[in-house]
Amino acid sequence: MKGPTTMDLSIPTSINVIGGAEALKYIAADRSACVDLVSRAYLVHDSGDSSLPHSSFLRIPRRERDRIIALPAYLGGEFDVAGIKWIASWPENTARGLARASAVLVLNDPATGFPFTCLEASVISATRTAASAVLGAEALIGGRTARRIGFIGTGLIAGHVADFLADLAWETDGYRLFDLSRPAAERFATRLTERGAADVQVVDEVAGVFAQCDLVVLATVAGTPHLHDPELLANRPVVLHLSLRDLDPALVLSAQNITDDVDHVMREHTSLHLAEQQAGHRDFVEGTIADIVAGRIRRDPERAAVYSPFGLGVLDLAIGQWVHRQATEAGEGRLVSDFFPAAQ
Repeated sequence: MKGPTTMDLSIPTSINVIGGAEALKYIAADRSACVDLVSRAYLVHDSGDSSLPHSSFLRIPRRERDRIIALPAYLGGEFDVAGIKWIASWPENTARGLARASAVLVLNDPATGFPFTCLEASVISATRTAASAVLGAEALIGGRTARRIGFIGTGLIAGHVADFLADLAWETDGYRLFDLSRPAAERFATRLTERGAADVQVVDEVAGVFAQCDLVVLATVAGTPHLHDPELLANRPVVLHLSLRDLDPALVLSAQNITDDVDHVMREHTSLHLAEQQAGHRDFVEGTIADIVAGRIRRDPERAAVYSPFGLGVLDLAIGQWVHRQATEAGEGRLVSDFFPAAQ
């Protein structure tokens, strides 16, 4: 699975540009493959055959919610690819009818350093987040069955998670939904119902989600913790803490915590970062998703399990490389010839 497949990189001249619609076509056709890619990428990263500098956050003065994040990475093993994702998050875009997130992913050939593809990456980013989420859910629950599934936040990421759950044939008796925008939650409910889901209810408070669900997906745009009540975790759910900043540190410290990379998640005022500052240590993190997948640690049934994946750039590389291969083997994408100047 190494390197580009359709270009002779001994004399790099061209770059392939792949749009979001093309990427989504291949992802939607085989979401199971995406989860498998994410699992394998986590294990390669866990083995140490990767390079993953800390993400860089570019913030706009006097606009605290807006940011652009650079995620450079190298993923070795079967992948052997480098690259960078450049992803913007502008929450107010949604009020203007625009997507909150926009992104590009550039992949580089490690043999020459030359970029060989540029992909629209908001789809790839959402895909790797959702694939990581359902991988964590299955590993912590021990199968693809949940009594009820709850969503707090019903935007783009929640939609991708729901698509993965459906395509991977998760079994559930119902869904409970909460969003600060009730119309958004109701649209999400309609989407689930149209896909065959039963017992889909929009609730008025987040407590209604936690009380009725054993799998809870947090997919908000919260910048600071807003969930403080210890009773929220009383029924010991598996919580997919995808938005990273929802839970009060006290809730984090009471749970069994799993992440994807401890050093990376303890930054940028995530709930785990705040918990570390409060506790003065990181011992409350039991391990990583690679530890769970490899069987080195197990779910503690006596506590809520909180999975807080920071979102590693190596996952974008794995999904992006796979999409590039699918598209180029089908003759798709837009090849920009003579993109690079001749060697001097």
